[in-house]
Amino acid sequence: MVNKIVSNKRKARVRKKLKKSSSNRVRLSVFRSSKHIYAQIIDDTSGVTIASASTLEKSSSSLGSNVSSASKVGSEIAKKAIKAGINEVFFDRGSYKYHGRVKALAETARETGLKF
Repeated sequence: MVNKIVSNKRKARVRKKLKKSSSNRVRLSVFRSSKHIYAQIIDDTSGVTIASASTLEKSSSSLGSNVSSASKVGSEIAKKAIKAGINEVFFDRGSYKYHGRVKALAETARETGLKF
């Protein structure tokens, strides 16, 4: 129960910072489950998902929930975003700490060309 409260507080704090500094940038939202990791680029003004990538996609040769597969998802989402004409995003890590798979996804997306 305490863990849920802490994660909800963290999630609210992250979203508050995003709303405070939001301009015309879209957000890169990350969801992490025990088996997979998902990333999507969302335009909140129109409520549309522009690009998405996960370990469930057939184009993704990596399956599983390890750091190497998360970094492959990060490079894939960055390539799709650049192809769609998006260079700058806000990184929405949700209620997850910037550690492990979430950190690997973010750093690989930065290396591929996205600016946070």
